[in-house]
Amino acid sequence: MTQTMTETIYASVTHNISQNTKNAKTKAVLNQAVADLSKAASIVHQIHWYMRGAGFFYLHPKMDELMDGLNASLDEISERLITIGGAPFSTLKEFDENSKLEETAGSFDKTMDENLARLVEVYTYLTALYQVGLDVTDEEGDAPSNDIFTAAKSDAEKTIWMLQAERGQAPGLK
Repeated sequence: MTQTMTETIYASVTHNISQNTKNAKTKAVLNQAVADLSKAASIVHQIHWYMRGAGFFYLHPKMDELMDGLNASLDEISERLITIGGAPFSTLKEFDENSKLEETAGSFDKTMDENLARLVEVYTYLTALYQVGLDVTDEEGDAPSNDIFTAAKSDAEKTIWMLQAERGQAPGLK
């Protein structure tokens, strides 16, 4: 049986969690989001620097907006993690070791559509991660963290819709 992206992320985040620790799964998924949001911001920043082609004039500043949104989510999630007694990843090494997002070398040869498709991949992953956050926070009864994941998922889905519309495609959300 093939696992969905959400099931794979859930298994990855919760595999070594002690059930005796209050909000252990919530802390784990919040910290996973810290690592992944940090790497996602780096990916967007890379595309921001390396993009060329039709649409550059309005897409270049849009990348600034996307980075600002990711960094705002990162800050809110990190602060929530601290509030419930966790410790967010805070070094590049920790982000790299714990993020599930893959990085590639920057290239001026990528088309604008390839760059936008990469962003869709990143935001699709984040949407699945946020769903895991919703599932875990429901399970552990952490309504404030659940609210954070609800808002983050809604924002990510809207970003996917906008990126896909720019590419001439339907959002493809399920």
